[in-house]
Order: sequence, then C-alpha cells, then structure tokens
Amino acid sequence: MVRAIVGANWGDEGKGKITDMLAKESDIIIRFQGGSNAGHTIINNYGKFALHLLPSGVFYDHTTSIIGNGVALNIPYLINEVQSLVERGVPKPKILVSDRAQILMPYHVLFDTYEEARLAGKSFGSTKSGIAPFYSDKYAKIGIQVSELFDDEVIREKIERVCEQKNILLEHLYHKPLLDVEELLETCRQYRDMIAPYVCDVSAYLHQAIAEGKTILLEGQLGSLKDPDHGIYPMVTSSSTLAAYGAIGAGIPPYEIKDIITVVKAYSSAVGAGAFVSEIFGDEADELRRRGGDGGEFGATTGRPRRMGWFDAVATRYGCRIQGATEVAFTVLDVLGYLDEIPVCVGYEVDGQVTKDFPTTVKLEKAKPVYTTLPGWKSDIRGIRKYEDLPENCRKYIEFVEQEIGVKITMVSNGPGRDDIIFR
Repeated sequence: MVRAIVGANWGDEGKGKITDMLAKESDIIIRFQGGSNAGHTIINNYGKFALHLLPSGVFYDHTTSIIGNGVALNIPYLINEVQSLVERGVPKPKILVSDRAQILMPYHVLFDTYEEARLAGKSFGSTKSGIAPFYSDKYAKIGIQVSELFDDEVIREKIERVCEQKNILLEHLYHKPLLDVEELLETCRQYRDMIAPYVCDVSAYLHQAIAEGKTILLEGQLGSLKDPDHGIYPMVTSSSTLAAYGAIGAGIPPYEIKDIITVVKAYSSAVGAGAFVSEIFGDEADELRRRGGDGGEFGATTGRPRRMGWFDAVATRYGCRIQGATEVAFTVLDVLGYLDEIPVCVGYEVDGQVTKDFPTTVKLEKAKPVYTTLPGWKSDIRGIRKYEDLPENCRKYIEFVEQEIGVKITMVSNGPGRDDIIFR
C-alpha cells in the first residue's frame, strides 16, 4: 500500500507532524523531490527537530528512510543531519539513497547566491540552497548521478565539462573566482566515501517491497502552488511538488499510489515572493504570525517570517484537485481560537468578474479576495480528542472549509504534539 502526503498550498502546511504520525504505521518513508531548501518541523518524545533532507520517519526503529532519485542530494548535509539526530539520542536511522539521485554540488549553492544578488529586487526569493541551479544542470544533462561517483573516468570527464561551462559564467557574468577541476574531483571522492554505505537500487528495492505488501509513505516537500507546472510560476520551486511525481521521483508505478493525504492549513502562510491573494498585513498579520505554528510562523529552513493570510478556499480547492487529494489533514486549527470572527476567501475578483477557479499567475496578480466571515469559537481547543467535543462554531468552520474544498477532512490537528490530533 502506497500513500502520499503532500501540501495543498505554498508549503508550510504542517506536513512534518502528519508524516511523523503516519510513519508510525509505515515500513518505508520516501522523499521523492526537492532538497534541503525546505524543512519539516517535528515535535516528539526526543524533542523538537527541523528536518531538511531526511524523511520525517527517521524517529522510528521499524522504518527505512529513502532518498529517492528525484531529490537534490546534498551529501554532507545528509550526513550531518543523521549525525545531529544521533547526538540528540535518536537511534541511528536506517537510510537508503537511490543510485540515480543527483548530487547537489557546492557550485550550485554559489550560483544560486550569485544569481539572487544579480537579480536584486527582481529575485525569486530563493533559499540559496542551490536548488534552481541543481535542477537546471539535471535537465541540461550536466548533473552528476550518485552512481557516477564510483567511476573515476566518467566523473573526471563530467567535471571538466562542467568547469568549462560554469567558468565562462563566473568570469563574464558574475566576476567571481573560477572552479578548479582537481578541487572538485577531490570533493567528489569525499562525497563518494560518505554516501557509499547507503547507496541502493531504490526502484528495485521498492518493487520488491510492494510485492511483499509493505506500507510505503511518499513525503512531498512544499505544496501545490510551488509546483513549476501548476503553481504560481515563476515564483515556484524547481521540482514537482505533486503526488503524481512521487511515482517518478521514487521509481514506482503511478497506479500503486492509492491514498493522497493533502495537508491543508486552517489559515494561509507563505515564505518567499509571489501572488498571495488572501494576504494580511500589519498588526493583524503580526498577531496571527506570533500565535501561529509552534513558536510562531517562521520558515523551518530560513527562519524568515512567513507571510500571513486568511484561509483561501479558491487556492486550496485547486491545490487539492491538482494533488488528487483523497483525504485532507487540517492543521493548526487551535491557532484561530483568539478571533471573534474569521474571514474565509471564497472567490477572487479579477477585472470586475468573480471567479472560484484558480487562475494563471498573470491574472492572479490582479485578483482581489472575496470574503465570507464566520463566527469564531473564542476558546482553546488543544487537548480535545473527539470531534463532537469541539465548540459548535469550530465544527462549523471545519465543515464550511470541507464543503468549499470538496474533499473529506479526515484529520484535524489542534496542537503541535504528536498526539494533538482528532480523527473524524
């Protein structure tokens, strides 16, 4: 049985906690795209963790954590992340890395940083983790696969080709120091030794696991609206954030993905630039940010304050549709307990017309939110375990959202802890 867990919006929906919870019942957890550019915050018996490359299942003894071929693999980052878990008393996780995964190189981070600086005010709000240059190289076919690290001849030829191309840009576009072939080959040798114990033919391993009836969880990073095809292009990430890509980024048949749990936040938040129709500002935003998440709404990777907004039913319905959501996990509902009334964005006004369909970015930039206001419940709902014990206005809010997005809300998260969850 393969399930996917993905985000419906801009990322930051609270997937880490839900994945951590579902990982308990899984044998294998797979990261299938993205890199260390986004984080999942998890709070459990070992403490509070921000994971970046490792799947959120690494806290259980019975699980195998996999870095799929679709991931931007930052090797020293991965090794350090494992080390930091062990240092904090977490048993060393069982990890496998696809021999087809591609390696994020130090020069990818440099190019990311240089390009953001060059674009200045017109930048994409990158986390400067090297993600866009990495995927550019992958599709320009000058990326380096894990398996290639183990062939000296192949790797030398590749590095020479990379340096030839990159050094022209470094010299003439960025006016920065040039790359050195021997230095990069030494880096590759170090990377090879670090990653060697974990390398595996992941697709074959998963083929066998599916045949044996193992429970597999695909863990997505970010959310629908950051997808390069279906998101708010160009203010998107560089790998597909959709559950469908899980089949490609892990190497399994698409028909094996039976359940797509899409995580939806009770209000909106976003890190980075781009259209955000239901965004709020000033004191209103500050208060929601301060109360939000666990310890406030700040990026797990960057520490950047997240942009805040009310729940956007237009964006979320679209986000669920494009993911193929079979069920929804609704998170951080407890945060809204302070409000007398809660606005919900139910439509967009674009050029005088009201639409309920999520438009392309050009139109999105002009969209104004159309709000419906619901009464708040004015109480703390943490600790409640039964749906019927929630205040009436709280249940009405959940049911209103459910009706708007058209997908069953099966889980409601009402606190940051592993057990702060209500099953419907």
